[in-house]
Amino acid sequence: MPQINQQLKEQGYFKQFPPPGVEVVSWYVMMGIGQVVTLRVPADRLREVNRAIESTAWGGYRTEFYPTYNYKAAAQKLREEMNK
Repeated sequence: MPQINQQLKEQGYFKQFPPPGVEVVSWYVMMGIGQVVTLRVPADRLREVNRAIESTAWGGYRTEFYPTYNYKAAAQKLREEMNK
């Protein structure tokens, strides 16, 4: 772990991730999977977040990036409309 953290430090990970103004909603360590970080990111900043991960985390971590959005309110509205 110290070697990984040193590599991340040298690559600027701790300074660049998450970018300013991006909210970390949760950060879990999932045994057998790795770390799962949930961020709240404006859509127009998605590329910036991905770039911060690509340029600073690779090598220390293997990364995968899965943009999602919260569909709860839209699903509730649709359900209400369909049940009229």
